[in-house]
Amino acid sequence: MTNPHIGNTGVNFDDDESRQCFLAGLVIRSLSITTSNWRCVETLGDYLAERNVMGIYDVDTRAITRRLRQDGSLIGVLSTEQSRSDDELLEMSRSWDIVGIDLISGVTCNAPYEWVDETKSEWDFNSDGRDRDTYRVIAYDFGIKHNILRRLASYGCKITVVPSTWPAAETLKLKPDGVLFSNGPGDPSAVPYAVETVKEILGKVPVFGICMGHQLLGQALGGKTFKMKFGHHGGNHPVRNPRNGRVEISAQNHNYAVDPASLPEGVEVTHVNLNDGSCAGLAYPALSIMSLQYHPEASPGPHDSDCGKNFFTTPNFDNLIKSFAF
Repeated sequence: MTNPHIGNTGVNFDDDESRQCFLAGLVIRSLSITTSNWRCVETLGDYLAERNVMGIYDVDTRAITRRLRQDGSLIGVLSTEQSRSDDELLEMSRSWDIVGIDLISGVTCNAPYEWVDETKSEWDFNSDGRDRDTYRVIAYDFGIKHNILRRLASYGCKITVVPSTWPAAETLKLKPDGVLFSNGPGDPSAVPYAVETVKEILGKVPVFGICMGHQLLGQALGGKTFKMKFGHHGGNHPVRNPRNGRVEISAQNHNYAVDPASLPEGVEVTHVNLNDGSCAGLAYPALSIMSLQYHPEASPGPHDSDCGKNFFTTPNFDNLIKSFAF
């Protein structure tokens, strides 16, 4: 975290975005000794300790950020073993790489389940009220955020969440109105099984991809993905829609991107990251596909992405437009 003071808000379980904490480690500058938010039920330190997550503070995180901005993403090591020498720690860092590692298998659900939780009013941005029609959506869990599911449910969707390895044939048997390929961590090139699943579904049902799902769609269409120098992380990334010139501030958290030059004819880049010009959204009307690199559910924010239903006008997109209020 680059913000200097962490922990003063504390932790509350209503804000959890997954069934468990998948965090491997946390590095911060200053750990607050008190909490002052009315929703707090636990301190950050206790939260991490109960889940056996390593954390370290009194680190100059902004100096680390300046180093990363110059040299790109680097591998670091956190250890409680004081007996290890600096050379041993360096060797540990050199023996691991994020490239080519399947990280979604460690965060996906173990079996399909129906999303039945009601969307509370504070998370429901559907000001028009729930649509009368009910849409059947299959959501592939590559590390899916709960607020994505809440938003879909608030627009009248019946959602079945399936594991990352769920066969495409089983999905198509359910005759969904749309398929969502969710966000998730790691290298899309390290999960060829997921790319094959996407390929088998394309053209048979409208699909929408977010983050990892966006990258998998890019690969399934024949495009290439690449590791960025330092990725996009945070809630302040400006994204422009070249169709109408609209700029929105978005939340992003990814280390890989789709190379738009590698995509076949007919695939349109719908959104561009204004910081570096990278591809932030795709559409392929011929196969009823759309995707975004960032988090369009806009929960908890920023809310610029929560735009009108008529953003896409291709008729084949109607089901997913209405369900996601994109």
